[in-house]
Amino acid sequence: MRNTIVSWTVISLASMSCTQSSRKAGLRMLWADAKKARRIKTNMLKHNIKFHQLSYREMEHLRQFRRDVAKCLFLGIISIPPFANYLVFLLMYLFPRQLLIRHFWTPKQQTVFLDIYHAFRKQSHPEVLTCLERTIPVISDAGLRWHLTELCSKTQHGTQPAVNDILVLRECFSNHPLGMNHLQALQLKVLSRAMLLTPHLPPFLLRSRLKNHTTVIHQLDKALAKLGIGELTAQEVKSACYLRGLNSTHIAEDRCRIWLGEWLQISCSLKEAELSLLLHSVVLFSTNYIGKRH
Repeated sequence: MRNTIVSWTVISLASMSCTQSSRKAGLRMLWADAKKARRIKTNMLKHNIKFHQLSYREMEHLRQFRRDVAKCLFLGIISIPPFANYLVFLLMYLFPRQLLIRHFWTPKQQTVFLDIYHAFRKQSHPEVLTCLERTIPVISDAGLRWHLTELCSKTQHGTQPAVNDILVLRECFSNHPLGMNHLQALQLKVLSRAMLLTPHLPPFLLRSRLKNHTTVIHQLDKALAKLGIGELTAQEVKSACYLRGLNSTHIAEDRCRIWLGEWLQISCSLKEAELSLLLHSVVLFSTNYIGKRH
């Protein structure tokens, strides 16, 4: 209970690094998000609804709010020691991207910070492709070996793959060597970086986090396909693309909708055992999209 109180106190005072207007707006948005998350959770308990049975917007709201709360709790914990609050406030002022939640970012900061995070993801892309190339000789089926070789070559040479270029490889991403349960430690680390997850964990934890993260995206994709991309606002479309690996901050809305529609074709065609392909698609299907459109 004390941690929760400290967390909310820190959040309220975190706006010391923001302007007065952005501070007030951030607090209002955070409070509204908290109330909405509570309503969703209450309804889930009352009607025995599972996460994957929620609507797209409810699922996405809970997913994002959980991430925000995790950052708030971290701030609350490090604020517990006597007089630590003063140090935390200074750190939040100096490192707003790492320590402040999105509600307290200015519009300019949002663009800059998303670019920085995507740059981190992009650094892992060549490593992911290298890991894929190393597994090609291990694949028993000659046809799949050829298709994966072509896909890696096209991606490395700046070509955006088609949906079928990816879906044809479903089989080798459901079993050895590229199935989720068969990925090696190095592959888990580079894929974690591509998903903006920490790679500094034991392999079994990396695998578990990647499974959970990819499963949530797959569930979101099914709910989004049911809702329809046309029902999303421009901001919702850009956020959905960014979550799935595309740096949508500099791409026109109509292009984002096209890309997201093609992504859903891939995702909604995959079974649970094939989600390693969806995980790799975060790299394969986003690496060259900006270059192709510019």
